[in-house]
Amino acid sequence: MTVVKNEKPAARPRGRPRAFDRDEALAKAAETFWALGYEGASIADLTAAMGITPQSLYAAFSSKADLYREALGWYQANIGAVAGRALDEEPDAVAALSRVLRDSAGEFARPGRPRGCMVSTAVLTCAVENASVAHHVSDLRGMTLDAIRTRIERGLEEGQLRTDVDPAPLARFVGAMIQGMSVQARDGAGEDALLALAAHAIAHLESLRP
Repeated sequence: MTVVKNEKPAARPRGRPRAFDRDEALAKAAETFWALGYEGASIADLTAAMGITPQSLYAAFSSKADLYREALGWYQANIGAVAGRALDEEPDAVAALSRVLRDSAGEFARPGRPRGCMVSTAVLTCAVENASVAHHVSDLRGMTLDAIRTRIERGLEEGQLRTDVDPAPLARFVGAMIQGMSVQARDGAGEDALLALAAHAIAHLESLRP
């Protein structure tokens, strides 16, 4: 006969559960929102991608809307930073705007991740209860337009553009090209097709030199 000793069950480890990597979790959340959209990404989709429980998600980020805002911030600081670098690094306005378009074409069609831009075509329409999220994304797009316009105005001051150039509509033209390439990338356009599209816009920019 086998004698079984009555042993105490193993004690559970004390303290909080092991913390997850917040930046890595934001990257996964951003990719999920990017691929599925704000309303299309469910809490189940997000927690599965992030490798956390719904309780952990709400404890760390308060709400889906707040997570989305942080994910957008992560995207802008990482994937979306190429446009800001182009505007800052190129000494010539036409070269800067042309680089923004070429870099966008490459980023929007990059293999291994969602197509297009997470910001430029995000939350264009939504349910009434998500209006604040839509306003936030609209504000982000407005900030991008402001940055492009500022670079155009600097180009005018430095004599890099014709004096009859109007900064506001030109900035909107560049912004519209970025949004259009984002949509076409989502519809399957590859990098070569997007670069060919960008080339037409760049030709117009070149015509604005003094």
